[in-house]
Amino acid sequence: MIPELLLIIVGAAVILSVAYAAFNYFSVKKLKEGTEKMQKIAGAIRVGASAFIAYEFKIVAIIGAVVAVVLGVFISWQTGIAFVIGAVMSAAAGFVGMKIATYANVRVANRANETRDLGKTLKVAFKGGSVMGLCVAGFALLGAIIVFLIFGLANHQITDIVEHTVQKGLIFKELETGFTMTLSGYALGCSIIALFNRVGGGIYTKAADMGADLVGKTEAHIPEDDPRNPATIADNVGDNVGDVAGLGSDLLESYVSAMLSGVILAGELTLKHIITDAALMKMLLLFPLVFAGAGLIGCVVGVSYIVLRKNLSKNVHMELNIATWISAGASVIGCFLLSFFMFKGFNDSAELVRIGFRLKNFSPWVAAIFGIVAGIVIGIISEYYTSYDYKPTKKIASASKEGSALTITQGMANGMISCMLPVIVLGVAIYGAYLVAGMYGISCAALGMLSFVAATVSVDTYGPISDNAGGIAEMSELDEEVREITDKLDSVGNTTAAIGKGFAIGSAALAALSMLTSYLFAFNVIDPAEINTWLDQLVLNVMQPLTLCGAIVGAAIPFMFSGMLIEAVAKAARKMVEEVRRQFKEIPGILEGEADPDYKTCIEISSQGSLKEMRVPCIIAILIPVVSGFVFGAAFVGGLLVGATIAAIMLAIYTGNAGGAWDNAKKFIESGGVEGVKKGEEGYDSVHDAAVVGDTVGDPLKDTVGPSLDILIKIMSTISLVMVVIFSKYNLFGVLGL
Repeated sequence: MIPELLLIIVGAAVILSVAYAAFNYFSVKKLKEGTEKMQKIAGAIRVGASAFIAYEFKIVAIIGAVVAVVLGVFISWQTGIAFVIGAVMSAAAGFVGMKIATYANVRVANRANETRDLGKTLKVAFKGGSVMGLCVAGFALLGAIIVFLIFGLANHQITDIVEHTVQKGLIFKELETGFTMTLSGYALGCSIIALFNRVGGGIYTKAADMGADLVGKTEAHIPEDDPRNPATIADNVGDNVGDVAGLGSDLLESYVSAMLSGVILAGELTLKHIITDAALMKMLLLFPLVFAGAGLIGCVVGVSYIVLRKNLSKNVHMELNIATWISAGASVIGCFLLSFFMFKGFNDSAELVRIGFRLKNFSPWVAAIFGIVAGIVIGIISEYYTSYDYKPTKKIASASKEGSALTITQGMANGMISCMLPVIVLGVAIYGAYLVAGMYGISCAALGMLSFVAATVSVDTYGPISDNAGGIAEMSELDEEVREITDKLDSVGNTTAAIGKGFAIGSAALAALSMLTSYLFAFNVIDPAEINTWLDQLVLNVMQPLTLCGAIVGAAIPFMFSGMLIEAVAKAARKMVEEVRRQFKEIPGILEGEADPDYKTCIEISSQGSLKEMRVPCIIAILIPVVSGFVFGAAFVGGLLVGATIAAIMLAIYTGNAGGAWDNAKKFIESGGVEGVKKGEEGYDSVHDAAVVGDTVGDPLKDTVGPSLDILIKIMSTISLVMVVIFSKYNLFGVLGL
């Protein structure tokens, strides 16, 4: 197949997705906002979210500019510009998704109020979420195409790889025109924005949420999102900056890392003379992009199932699953066709065998299937451990009868137990993909897992939109039936969010492993006489003391990072609790509904707390692999990446599933699911209070720590891959002969 034609297919997918996102954006905005009070509340949420994002982007822009200059000076000017492109695409996806969420929330509440129909309300919420989903995949691919066209083709970096004309002579610039470095810069730009958005937004939303719950629910015994609670507006703002803007940047970064890990590996295989056929190299470079484009087209079909259908059933979970399955099925078919036609001309090539394609031109497809199936199975496992339709979450709800201590204990046990099965599935996917397509197959599995990311993000984003809609309904004092509709949507959203987090950490592990292979090329010498055993020559000796020390230190990094995030949330939440208590005490008539709370102060507390606390953990995540490399060398950093990746996978699964289960256990009690515990009856408040404490403990775990860990391991892998060309040769231990 002609490479130019393949890029046209990707371009068409980008145009289709962005145009469809724009159509859904404006069709949601046309809907009615409801009463004047609803509009006022929604306006306050919109202003608060926009102000926070604008100020956060100012901070990120300064840090990003410094990183771009460093990359441009010490690596290559192409890498610096690609970094900026990645940062812009990631920021744009998060910003657009947040904007539509702040418009969709009040319209969802109004649709529920007007129709009292679950299916019609679902359509509005999902249509708002689809804007984010389509923009995440569309912007990610748009940036990748720009990098390919400008640097790969116009700047001849792909030609340079083929001809092996890598420029030399200038210190620190041995890969000045290296396309793999340019792609790594693009991925790094996406990663840094995602890290700041996830960490900053996560601290914001959980500080507000914990403050609102701990005082409003457990002390004042007023409902969630009650207008008398001063922290409610801040809580709803947090849903948009953390669960929407942060989510969008996060999964865009996951998608880019999964996509580019295969492209980067293909480039390294060519630079090391493992692949010498220029035509095969181009197909290996293009396959991840074209596969992502085909998956995006499939997602447009899947999203249309809900957006364009006239009547949706009341089974919300089923409708969302069908949309996701349609998208996944279309991705499978698209991948099959691409794998068959793109590689059929190389079935007799010895180089195809050399890189591990054991099933010839079907190898990338089968490897991608391993990833897709693994993602779905991990999602099912996450649903089992977090949904209140199943035993684990019901056990947590029942444990609340005995108090908050047992609620927390049972939730911790549930989260820890839930780590085993996803890891086994991930291990099977890694080894299966490797058996059929070598290390390139592992990158195909990572992309397969996220090939229908537009659909999964659409499903994920609909959750916080529904949650916000419930808050607006409560604060606007709409009928209880309206809140029941939004709560049902939100409950399913909690489960879909846990599933999405499973996809994110699974793909992060696969992408990190693929990037580690590219990383090892930098300091291992491949013997031309033994080229067929090239993989055996990529050695990272874990028993070598320096590498082992790196692995041990690396395993501690996710724990330190997580602890810093939890502490940051606790600091901001403590200030929020004090402020809410102060207002209840000093402003007469709040609890009687005779006086309005001071929402603005609570918004400022969350904003200032999150922006202040996010900087140190984010900068540490960026600096640790770089500083370690210049002090200890490449082998130490290799161990660092292995240890950090393994520990982060476990922590991310544990925190995501435990937090999701605590949240849904509380909702199960509120819905009357626990026998003998009914709202309004004796003993309900104490059981509910215990569940709220569990939910509060889980808040920073599932929405701040868990989602940030997959970004942590990818940003460490990416920045190590970018900088290894320098610190593999210039490091303190090397100079000292150690």
